[in-house]
Formats: sequence, structure tokens, C-alpha cells
Amino acid sequence: MPHIVYFFLALSLLVLGYIVYGKIVEKIFRIDARRVTPALSMADGVDYVPLSTPKVFLIHFLNIAGIGPVFGPILGALYGPKALLWIVLGSIFAGGVHDYLFAMITTRYCGRSLPEVVEIIFGKVFKVLVCVFTLLLLVLVGVVFVNTPAALLAKMTEGSLMNVKVWILVIFLYYVCATVLPINKFISWIYPLFGLLVLVMALGVMGGMLSGDYNFYQWRVGEEADFLSVFFSDQHPRNLPAWPLMCVTIACGAVSGFHATQSPLMARCITNEKAGRPVFYGAMIAEGAIALIWATAGMTLYESPVALAAVGNPGLVVDQVCRMLLGPMGGLFAVAGVVMLPITSGDTAFRAARLIIADAFKVPQKFIESRLAISIPLFIVGGILTQVDFHVLWRYFAWSNQTLAMLTLWVSAAYIARSSRLHWIATLPATYMTAVVTSYLCVAPEGFQMAYPFAVIMGCVAAALALVFFLFKLPAFRRDIPLEIVVSSQQNQDELL
Repeated sequence: MPHIVYFFLALSLLVLGYIVYGKIVEKIFRIDARRVTPALSMADGVDYVPLSTPKVFLIHFLNIAGIGPVFGPILGALYGPKALLWIVLGSIFAGGVHDYLFAMITTRYCGRSLPEVVEIIFGKVFKVLVCVFTLLLLVLVGVVFVNTPAALLAKMTEGSLMNVKVWILVIFLYYVCATVLPINKFISWIYPLFGLLVLVMALGVMGGMLSGDYNFYQWRVGEEADFLSVFFSDQHPRNLPAWPLMCVTIACGAVSGFHATQSPLMARCITNEKAGRPVFYGAMIAEGAIALIWATAGMTLYESPVALAAVGNPGLVVDQVCRMLLGPMGGLFAVAGVVMLPITSGDTAFRAARLIIADAFKVPQKFIESRLAISIPLFIVGGILTQVDFHVLWRYFAWSNQTLAMLTLWVSAAYIARSSRLHWIATLPATYMTAVVTSYLCVAPEGFQMAYPFAVIMGCVAAALALVFFLFKLPAFRRDIPLEIVVSSQQNQDELL
């Protein structure tokens, strides 16, 4: 059987997951199409702005996608075809559930940010911890996705005054605009165009591979190579274990805690709860499809994992792939992908950070002075962190990202337990991610560097303890957690904002 069949099988499973499992998750949550959403009940012309469902989808899609489902899968492709399994299963049963449930929870809670939701469900102590952790992640996201575009732009303008530091400053000035201006004055205009760019670039890469004479997923190991033998073999050039490292490397495109920081942005803009599944679950599945395409490109266009790893920066891989498959237009797509997409991940990271701080300290955001007072210190911290080595930042970003996904899944499981006994749709992926992030922390070079078998045992023990604690607390969750927060007057709305 030609190996290309596995690509279409994986793609079909993603679509089927949206149609079938996405509908199951929606029914378990119990949406109410008659309920007034925060976009309508709390409209302020800045963050609470009613937008059409297609526009919300494209904005949210770019918020969560950007360069994440491109860089991560390229690095994850070093583990071989098993990366496809994680992308498909992760997107359907972890990422889609994570994104949809938390987005709908924050919609019921007036668009509150993750730390505020954590306070409602788990109390103030957990809120403070999650708030600090989330802000750290968001600043890391903003910084991680500055270096690559700044370096490429500096190379393109070599010989001029526009060096890397100057381009970093220019990008941060763009961040200021995206962070403080009303969402319908800036982001809602340019993001749909960038969202379409991500889709067109991915479809172009897929079309180029399908029309060319390529051996899918074989790593040039021989024409007689069996897909399953390649699937189960160790592919990584440094012999790094696929579990849990691959599950941390491929975050966007499988499950990503960063998405929980972006969901409140669009939860404040949807006008009907029926839009939740196409916007939030659907965007995760679309991101999984893009991750599938780029992981496939890495395993198809390079003769071995060593050859792929030798390219170095995943941004260079994007450049090579686009030029190889898309001809004269490839260079344009490459520049657009490596420059604009990282920047559009970073800007909404800082916007989400502003909203989290505003929610925590009850600072109204109607006036630009208040927005700047919060944003400028964040940009200063981000500017300082740009001096840290990119690879160090990426490793810490990857682990903190998946740790936040684990926390969000536990929050979603507790909320679902309040109204349904089918909390397992969130509890099982939360338990799995607990094992992943704990094992990674134990075995990783930036962690405790334990022996691999012991790290796996520690991860399984931590997951089991977390599950037991959750089940022990179920009666309290079912009794104490409010299903919604209602803004019944202008005074209450002002206090909330």
C-alpha cells in the first residue's frame, strides 16, 4: 500500500473527529442558543465586540495557530511517523476538548481569563499560581516569536541600518498597536487575511507534495521499507525518547495551553453559543490538519532525520519547503510565513496578558491610558528576554505550554462534573497530560535529568495521584461550582470590568 494513504487516513480521521466527537463534546456541555453572550450583554467597543462567526473563526484560528503548528511539527517530525498519531489523537481527544470546553466555560463566565476561572473553581491560591504561570508563558510566547522574524528581516535588509535589534524594536511597536487598540479597529481587519494565508500556504505545500514524485514517510530508508517498521523504530538523530518529548515538542497541532489564553478573547466576541463548536473545536482541528501537513513535509522532503535536523532553525525549513514546492511564489509565502505568522502569535499573547492583569486587578480597559499602563511594563520585560538564547526560551516555553494545557483540562473536568457525570472527556486527557509534563520535567536537560525509566514512573505516579484527588473532590465540585455568572445591571458590569 502506498504510504501516501496514511496521510489521507490521518486527515480523514481529523475531519471525522470534528463531525462525531466534536458533536458529542458539544452535547455534554449542553449549549443554549437562546443565552445572551458577553459580546452582546457587555459590549464595550474595545474587547467585548460582537463579530460574525466566520470572522471570529479566522481571528481565533490565527490566534492559536500562527507559526505554532508549523515549527512544532517540523521539530516533531524528527521522531518519525509516530508524530502523525499524536497529532490526530491529540487534536481530537485532547486539544479540541481543551479548546472548546474552556472557551464555552469562559463564555458562561462573562469572558473571564483563565486565572479568574481558576479562582471560581479551585480558589484564590490556585488563581495566584496560575496567574503568574500564565503571564510567564504569554511573555515567553511573545519573545520566542520575535527572534525568528527579526533575524530574517535583518538578513533581507542587510547593508542598511535595519539590524536585528532595530527590527525587534519595530515588531514591539507593532505589538503595542495590536495590544491596546480596540479589537474591531485592528485585529479584526488584518487577522482574517493572515488566517487565510496560513491555510493557503499549507494547502500549497500539500498540493506540491501530492503532485511531486515523493516517497511519503520513508526517510529514504529503502523502497521495501514497511510503514509500520518505520513507525515503531527510533528515528530521532539524538535518540531522544518520543514519549514524553514528542508530546511537548508538538503542542500547537495537538494540544496547547496557550490556546486557553486566547479563548477569552473570542469568547467576548461570539454572538451565539452555537458558534462554539465551529470556532473553537473547529479551529483546533484545522490547526491539527496544518500540523499534519508540515510534519509530513519534514518526513517526505528530507532524506533522513539527520538531514532535517541539519537545517537547524525550523524557519529555514519553512523557507526551503516553500521554495521547493511552490516555485516563484514560494519565496513570498516563505517570507510571509516566517515573518508575519510568528508576529501574530506574539501580539495576541501580549493582548491576553493585558487582559489577565486587568481582570486580576479589576482595571477598566475602556480608556487607552489604562491599557498602556499595563502593556508597557510587559513589553519592557519581553524586550529584556529577547537577549536570552532562542533554544533555551523554546524549551521552557514548550514545557510551560503543556503544563498550562494540563491545568486547563483539570479546570474543564471540574466544571463538566458540575452538570454531567461524563466528565471523563476532560478527565482522561488531563490525566494523560499530567503524566506527560511530569515525566518531561524529570527527564529533560532543563529539568531534573533523571534516568528515563524513573522519569516515566514518576509521571505515572503523579497522574494517578492527580486523578485520585480529583475523584475524591468530585462531590464538592458538583455542589459548589456555579454554572454561569450573570451580569444583571450596568453597575455589576462596571464592577466586573
